[in-house]
Amino acid sequence: MDVIQVIKVMLLGMFEGLTEFAPVSSTGHMIIVDEMWLHSREFLGYYTANTFKIVIQLGSIVAVVITFRHRFMDLLGAGSSVQANSSRLKISHILTGLLPAALLGFLFEDYIDEHLFTVETVIIGLLLGSFFMIFADLYGARNPSLKSVDQITYRQALLIGLMQCFSLWPGFSRSGSTISAGVLIGMNHRSAADFTFIMAVPIMLGASSLSIIDNLAYFTVQALPLFAIGFVSAFVFALITIRFFLKLINRVKLLPFAFYRIGLAAVIAFIYY
Repeated sequence: MDVIQVIKVMLLGMFEGLTEFAPVSSTGHMIIVDEMWLHSREFLGYYTANTFKIVIQLGSIVAVVITFRHRFMDLLGAGSSVQANSSRLKISHILTGLLPAALLGFLFEDYIDEHLFTVETVIIGLLLGSFFMIFADLYGARNPSLKSVDQITYRQALLIGLMQCFSLWPGFSRSGSTISAGVLIGMNHRSAADFTFIMAVPIMLGASSLSIIDNLAYFTVQALPLFAIGFVSAFVFALITIRFFLKLINRVKLLPFAFYRIGLAAVIAFIYY
């Protein structure tokens, strides 16, 4: 392995882990870091580089599973919670939130892949997502009635799921759209973030697993060590970022991330144009 290639895949894993679940758009960062700087396709090849990005995303997903492991055990009926089952978050809440974006993504996957993954559309997504986050912080409840994810109703889960459909537009951000939606329906920022991260696991895990199966041919002897390094890097940085973000989000809310995204859109536009 070339040392420069190792550094590059570690950096790609780091940026994936830092941005996948923060409301800043991992897609926007990958455009800056990879397509404008590290150029993974030059040393991995076009299809292997795309497979690599699926693998490191899986590292971020595993970090969420580790962070919320007790919650997932409860959802699967393997936990030790003594709280009444009727007042706990259930798998059916998660499925209710997943359904709109999963259905829309299934219907328009090819169109999104072919037409929306461009620098221009990412810039638009970054800006629109920022405005939505600013709107949520300005007009969300001053004293949220839902301070725990266990208080969410099916109607609220569905509303968050509908807003998650915006994240199919690259750059809009899955966590940005769903946390904003949660805040607007009366959740505090932490409980909205908890629901966002838990809901992200099944849909991202399913999509990543299917993509990996479709791309098994690119798991070559030469590529596997780089895949492993990127995976570990994404996992470690995602684990750190998620825990830091969950401790911080109720204090700082969404406005700082929104302003950062506007700056990121400006940087992408400046570099690209």
